[in-house]
Amino acid sequence: MDWMETLVVVVHVVIAVALVGLVLIQQGKGADAGAAFGGGASQTVFGSQGSGSFLTRVTTILAIVFFVTSFSLAVFAKQRAEVAGEAGIPVVEESSDVAAPVEQAAEKDAAQPAEAEGGEQGLPELE
Repeated sequence: MDWMETLVVVVHVVIAVALVGLVLIQQGKGADAGAAFGGGASQTVFGSQGSGSFLTRVTTILAIVFFVTSFSLAVFAKQRAEVAGEAGIPVVEESSDVAAPVEQAAEKDAAQPAEAEGGEQGLPELE
């Protein structure tokens, strides 16, 4: 299953880079891709209709593949987390009485006489 996850990650990254490139290539509604190179609409690489419909379709297909790979990577991560939970990795549980150690330490300090540490205010004496 590890090679499958690696393959999906590689496809995911390639699709992401391709999507960025396609979005940057596309022009606004006012101009075709051929107009950027000085040609008329009939001289464009993508035909007389222009590049809008072709680039839009390719972008849509790549976006769908990107979402599918994202979802499959999430499924892989969930399966990996479940396997790690079953492997006996200890789980940290939150204690309901968090303040108890702090209160016990304060009671311990209050019970000790101040003179035991060397000074009246609980500070050690300097030599």
